Formats: sequence, C-alpha cells, structure tokens
Amino acid sequence: MESKKRIIIIDDHPLFREGLKSIIERSARYEVVGEAGSGCDGLQLAGRCKPDIALVDIALPDQSGLELISQILRSSPHTRVLIVSVHSNIDYIVKAFKSGALGYVVKVSAADKLLEGIEHVINGDYYMDTAVSQQVVKKLAGLMAAEKIVTGSGYDALTPREQEVMVLLAEGRSLQQVADKLFISPKTAENHRSNIMRKLGLHSTIELVRYAAKMGIIDIDSWKA
Repeated sequence: MESKKRIIIIDDHPLFREGLKSIIERSARYEVVGEAGSGCDGLQLAGRCKPDIALVDIALPDQSGLELISQILRSSPHTRVLIVSVHSNIDYIVKAFKSGALGYVVKVSAADKLLEGIEHVINGDYYMDTAVSQQVVKKLAGLMAAEKIVTGSGYDALTPREQEVMVLLAEGRSLQQVADKLFISPKTAENHRSNIMRKLGLHSTIELVRYAAKMGIIDIDSWKA
C-alpha cells in the first residue's frame, strides 16, 4: 500500500487550519503531520518533518510567507510549496512562483480547489486555481507590455499585513470590516491604515484607491464607495 503524502499547514488562523485539515482528510492519500501559526515555527516544522507539501499563507505575524517559501526549500529541498492566501492580486502571485511555490489557491476557493491543487503540486506540476487564472493571464499580458509589476515603490515598504489591509481598504471596506476579516481589532486596523498612509505619502481614502488602481493592485470597477 502506498504511504500517505505528508502535509504541513502554516497559517496564523487556527480555525482556518482546522478547515484545511478537514478538507485534506477527505482523501486517504494525504495526512497532516504538523501545523504552525508563524513563519519561524513553520520553518522549524518543515525542517523537522521534511513534508511532501507545505501549505503556506502569505500574511504571517512574523514574516511574509513569500520569504518563507525559499527558506523552506533550503531547509527541506524535496518539499513542494502550495500557497493558500486571501490575496488574488498579480503581485503576490508572481512573487510566490518566483520564490519557488508550485501552486496558488485563493482561500475562498479552498473547499473546492485545495485537493486539486495538492494533486498537481505533489506531481511536480504548477497549479493556479480558476478563481484567479484568467485574471492573472490578462494582467501578465499587460504587465509584460507595460512593465508595470510593482517593484521599487513605496508599496514594497509595506509589511505583508499592511499590504493586506491596503487592498481591503482600497476595495471600500470599513475599518470594522477589515478588522473582522483579518481577525484583528479595529484599533490595530486603524494603526495599519495610518502606517500605510504615512509610508505611501497619501492623505485620503480616494488617494489610496487611486494609488491601488494605478499600481494594478485592485480593479477600480470593483471599488465600493
């Protein structure tokens, strides 16, 4: 009998980790052998367990999951990384694959796409779920033509959590909605907003939306006043 493929989960939300485990348990081919809520703990777990697959979130409390990808691959070269993130913008996706990830699943698609993504990645194939694939192809075509990938800008000075907050604010979410979605307090959301505005030299929500749209971080048509 073929041994089960071993999976670790690195995500700072315990309830979401439980949800991923329940999805994985639908298949007899895989087993979750460990989980971690931070990048530091996740790297140690990967080094200790040498899993076949690491499911990694981007917005971790101590570092970017994008940075963690290369660290995991150095610690456990045969491990394959599948990103499971709330983000669907082109900048994160491109950076994830450049860093060595083989797959990318958006959290809202996890119930339907996680096992499919794991199957592709375990076979050494690239995978991107259909919730973002068409969007990414269109964006990549435009980015390659106009060389608009966000690098060397104030945006890069933002932490992963600040980038996450920025996207939500630019989409028209209130501070309370941002706090609820990211499982943080409204005060913490407000602090992130202040840091974002300061680092980018912005002074209003309208300026934030215009900046995000200009950089291709959001689609201006999706913004809610």
